[in-house]
Amino acid sequence: MSSSCSGLSRVLVAVATALVSSSSPCPQAWGPPGVQYGQLGRSVTLCCPGVNAGIPVSWFRDGESRLLQGPDSGLGHRLVLARVDSTDEGTYICQTLDGVFGGMVTLKLGFPPARPEVSCQAVDYENFSCTWSPSQVSGLPTRYLTSYRKKTPPGAESHRASSSAGPWPCPQDPQEVFRCAVHGAEFWSEYRINVTEVNPLGASTCLLDVRLQSILRPDPPQGLRVESVPGYPRRLHASWTYPASWRRQPYFLLKFRLQYRPVRHPAWSMVEPIGLEEVITDAVAGLPHVVRVSARDFLDAGTWSAWSPEAWGTPSTGPLQNEIADDSQVHKEQQEAVAQEDGPTPPRPSLQSDPRPLDHKDPLEQVAVLASLGIFSFLGLAVGALALGLWLRLRRGGKDGPQKPGFLAPMIPVDKLPGIPNLQKTQEDFS
Repeated sequence: MSSSCSGLSRVLVAVATALVSSSSPCPQAWGPPGVQYGQLGRSVTLCCPGVNAGIPVSWFRDGESRLLQGPDSGLGHRLVLARVDSTDEGTYICQTLDGVFGGMVTLKLGFPPARPEVSCQAVDYENFSCTWSPSQVSGLPTRYLTSYRKKTPPGAESHRASSSAGPWPCPQDPQEVFRCAVHGAEFWSEYRINVTEVNPLGASTCLLDVRLQSILRPDPPQGLRVESVPGYPRRLHASWTYPASWRRQPYFLLKFRLQYRPVRHPAWSMVEPIGLEEVITDAVAGLPHVVRVSARDFLDAGTWSAWSPEAWGTPSTGPLQNEIADDSQVHKEQQEAVAQEDGPTPPRPSLQSDPRPLDHKDPLEQVAVLASLGIFSFLGLAVGALALGLWLRLRRGGKDGPQKPGFLAPMIPVDKLPGIPNLQKTQEDFS
């Protein structure tokens, strides 16, 4: 038998036991003694607990003298109730022919279990938990059987019977109902979760296949603090730490996103900082701000965590520092920057621009102007080089090429041309 079938052996035994007990004429008590269970809308058979099978008895409702079924019914110690509803719940009493008290049976009605709804979540790369909820309220005592096993890749059927693939029980949390946890899982493996709902009327199973990289959702970051930056009435410094449940390792890091807004503003602004702190540069002066942060695997596995508890902070109320310093102030700031290179790294400001007015031009505008000048210069040089090349080629072609017919004719006297008689000499001879 394959591993998938053997892994369900305990579940199948429980299901078979429940089904046999519910289908027998006098099912055994599933819960406390003297309690019997039935399904709403179906027929239910009650058995007198203190009487042997076949002995005729009389049946009554507790607190009523009306006879429900006499000893001549031919059913012996059994009572059959057809198409029961909620009004049939209660306690029934049976007596023998001589009036001896036989026993009491309490009837409780409900529905068979339905397939539970299961979902799983991993808070780190090694542990995950699954929660479930009943898809239908049965109204009857219910237990849950939980287990899991590692799925075998296709083509490895011969290894399915290995104990390294499971199944193993998924321990249920005694402090939290409808939850079980798996520890020491393999991040790149796929697992099959089995959650079976069992009640006195039957059992129903839900199988769910999960991968840790798909269900990864870290816990929210912790220790969020928001502090003002002295001398900067439009800045706030936020810092936080990793969630305690995340085992921080060199190759398994988190990235973060931070949202903030003034208390009087409904819309959030968001940045994605690098590291565990962020400097907000466009806060509204004088107003308290709400800040929150969430986390996600740095390779985008899984989903974002829930938002951390909100923290509040108000920018500093001190005077605005002068943005344009004289030469001596600039020199002093450069010296301070050199001195701070060996000290702790200052917090990295956010990508949000500081809306305070500046007297110098925007660096992006200067870069755009320089780029335009460079492009036009390159085009001018290219056109000049092309024109020079064409001129040199035409000049060289004019020197070396064949002369056109009659090109020098205007420069040679007509009487010097071969085949033309000398008209002047002929005229002298004639005279």
